Amino acid sequence: MKTKKILMILVSALFVISCNSKSGSEKQTGDHEVLPPNTVEMNDAQYQSAGIELGAIEQKVLSSELRVNGIVNVTPQNLVSISAIMGGYIKSIGLVQGSPVSKDQVIAVIENQEFIELQQKYLEGKSKLEYAETEYKRQKDLNKENVNSAKTYQLAMSEFKGLQSTVFALEQKLKLIGIDAKKLEVENISGSVTVLSPISGYVKTVSVNIGKYVNPTDVIVEIINNQNLTLELTVFEKDIDQVTIGQKISFILPDKPENKQSAVIYQVGKSLNDDKTIKVYATVDNQNKSLLPGMYINAIINTQNDYTTALPEEAILSFEDKNYIFIFSDKKKEGDKVVSLFKIIEVKKGVTNEGFTEVILPKDFDLKQSRIVIKGAYNLLSALKNAGDMAC
Repeated sequence: MKTKKILMILVSALFVISCNSKSGSEKQTGDHEVLPPNTVEMNDAQYQSAGIELGAIEQKVLSSELRVNGIVNVTPQNLVSISAIMGGYIKSIGLVQGSPVSKDQVIAVIENQEFIELQQKYLEGKSKLEYAETEYKRQKDLNKENVNSAKTYQLAMSEFKGLQSTVFALEQKLKLIGIDAKKLEVENISGSVTVLSPISGYVKTVSVNIGKYVNPTDVIVEIINNQNLTLELTVFEKDIDQVTIGQKISFILPDKPENKQSAVIYQVGKSLNDDKTIKVYATVDNQNKSLLPGMYINAIINTQNDYTTALPEEAILSFEDKNYIFIFSDKKKEGDKVVSLFKIIEVKKGVTNEGFTEVILPKDFDLKQSRIVIKGAYNLLSALKNAGDMAC
């Protein structure tokens, strides 16, 4: 046992002496230079093998993304529900769902005997008004000459003004149901009226058929103008502070992911819904014919569009919950070889978009002079770690 202990002591002593001797020899001969812990060197052969490429910090417009869902919609002024102002029976209708419609095109023809009565009342009132106007003017002239009494003149004026009001009201009612009172004569009184489309577009729904009676509150057809489609997006409360008017959106239909389209936010809701969401509205750019109101879409809101310092994604290393880049430090000769020195620097990552990542650099970083390792950075990191493990 004593012999074994003595042998172990001798081996340990020899190992220590060997290391000290090696270290002293290196310091004396200068064959090996001790590098700082954040620096790694490579000779030309290693440089080529590692596939290292150098580049510079770039100024890029990078966008962070917020993914949301929504539907295709139209603004209220581009969706029209057409009703019969006075009601009646549908005499004719020649539209079906999807039919194209032009402004002022006949949608339907409605019959009702009340239309006849209304036209009759208007013509009778118009005739009485003409007589009342003549009588009023006559009494006015007589009153000026003190021939008649003031009471007679006032009664004539009251009759004229009353009939004038009645005729004007009847004229407006006829206008509402599509009859031009100024062209109305006894011989063209009709029991039917035409319903015209106020906008161009296509028929969304048809709710009637020939012979059906419709009330003033019943919708005959709905017409959509799909030339100005919008997106109605649903954004959660926690994300709404990232959304502003003017931001760009890219969106797809779930069943057509290859057909990417764009839009711009024009309105952000001001009230919170019961499910803790807020509605955001966007105008669609260069609309595709396949896009129809009511379709569901998946959208990406670009929430940041500023110039920032950026590098290709592969230039930034992640190691032990921190991020680093390598910069070229120096090139020099060691014996008969040329070596390149690289320095590792800690940075912070920001937005990543289209292959580039925002980098937040140290305050004293020289943007103009620094040459960044944009390819082969992980090979440098491996060499740096191995160099540390090889210490005696």
